Amino acid sequence: MTAQSLRRVSRLAGPVGAVFALSAILVATAVSATFSWAESALSDLGVAPATALLFNGGLAVGGLVALGYSLALWTADRAVAVCYTLCAVAMILVGVFPSDTAAHYPAAVSFFLLLTLTLGVDGVRRRETTTGRVSFVLAAVSLAAWPLWWTLDVGSGIAVPEFVGAVSLAVWVVGLSPVAPLRTRVSRRRR
Repeated sequence: MTAQSLRRVSRLAGPVGAVFALSAILVATAVSATFSWAESALSDLGVAPATALLFNGGLAVGGLVALGYSLALWTADRAVAVCYTLCAVAMILVGVFPSDTAAHYPAAVSFFLLLTLTLGVDGVRRRETTTGRVSFVLAAVSLAAWPLWWTLDVGSGIAVPEFVGAVSLAVWVVGLSPVAPLRTRVSRRRR
C-alpha cells in the first residue's frame, strides 16, 4: 500500500467507524423491547440478551475501525490525534465491558470526557477557522447536554445526553476535523 493510499484509507476509517457504531446503537434501540430514551442509558442495550452483541460489538468494532483515523489526524495535529485515539480506545472498552461489569463505568465516563476533550482541543487549536469554532461549540453542546437533561427532568435515563455526545463526535469526524472527508470536499468546491 502506498503512503497516499494509506492516508486515504486512514481518513475514511473514522467516518466508517463512527457510522458503524451509531448504526449499531440505533438498530439496538429499535430492536429492544425495553429501551426508553427517557428512562434508559445506552449501555443498558449492552446487557439485554436481545441487543448485547449488536450494541457491544458495534462499539468495539466501530472503535477499532475508528482507530485508523488517528493516523490521518496525527499528520494534521498531534494533540488532537492523541485525544481522539484515547477516545476511540475508551469506546472500544465500553463495548468490551458491559454496564454490569466494574470496568464499564470508568470506560464510559472516559469516553464522554475524551470526546468532549477531543472536540474542545481541536476547537481551541483551530479557533481561527469556522470548522474549529464549530468544533468548540460541539464540545460545549456535548458537555451542556448533561445538566440540561437533568434540569429538564424528562426522565431518569441518560441515553439522550449520551447520544448527543456520540453524534457530536461523529459530526466532527465526518465533517469538521482537520482531516474530515466532507470538510475537504466542501473546501475544494469553494475554490
